[in-house]
Amino acid sequence: MIQVKASTGLVALLGHPVQHSLSPLMHNAAFAAGGQNLVYLAFDVKPGDLAAALAGLKALGFRGANVTVPHKEAIIPYLDAVDPVAARIGAVNTIVNEDRCLKGYNTDGSGFLRSLEEAGFDPAGKRAVILGAGGAARAVAFALATAGCGSLVLANRTPERATELAGALAGAGLPAPVVYRLGDAGMRSEVETADLVLNTTSLGMWPRVEETPLPPDWFRPGQWVYDLVYNPLETKFLAGARRRGCRVISGLDMLLYQGAAAFTLWTGREAPVAVMDRVLREAMGASSGGPAAGR
Repeated sequence: MIQVKASTGLVALLGHPVQHSLSPLMHNAAFAAGGQNLVYLAFDVKPGDLAAALAGLKALGFRGANVTVPHKEAIIPYLDAVDPVAARIGAVNTIVNEDRCLKGYNTDGSGFLRSLEEAGFDPAGKRAVILGAGGAARAVAFALATAGCGSLVLANRTPERATELAGALAGAGLPAPVVYRLGDAGMRSEVETADLVLNTTSLGMWPRVEETPLPPDWFRPGQWVYDLVYNPLETKFLAGARRRGCRVISGLDMLLYQGAAAFTLWTGREAPVAVMDRVLREAMGASSGGPAAGR
């Protein structure tokens, strides 16, 4: 148990909304296990209050922060420095405060790739369909492209955002994805032939659990289906894929590994991944023992 003292440092989660987040539970367990004199708190920050929130982090001496929806892209102009990887992606999910200098990082991409590795999926040469074009989609698209993914397809309710992301990938010297409007009939063949179908949208997140970005009959047996939503642990999207014989991965795995990377940035130490995994899975009512495809 963390004993809060006058010397206890603070780490924040900035998002809107944040009430559903498991990050405070995960990181406070990690800080306690690692003997870190830190406490992690979630703050619901509306878009118009983002600049003031960052000024508050500086003024109050926060050690750092996580950034979630809808601020991952919008926060960049307010930071003092941005890590080259995060700048290339165009999204930040982790901030480190060093002597009142707020530097932004992106641990989503590395956390995502580690979750694929742990599940047993190698993206090199594979075909992937990404649903969504927000901050998380940017991170996983760049991660897949740099890992040698053979081809990428982007689909978003607002195609212009997906087109902008495709342009950012091409501008970075990476293959430009094909772009669709989410749900277009022409997408079906892309989904059916993909090795990996990935949902980065909020469709299906609690409490709107009946939503799903795709009909399940678009999936084929044996392909990998990943949902970055982790509450509920098995979304309607994943349940439909499982019934079709797909291998599914929950967003809890990416939450775990991006959090582990953020822990290291704040503390300079290796994260207690086993502790973080156990706490997350107990909170969601799942068995512990390490992330795995199909869980």
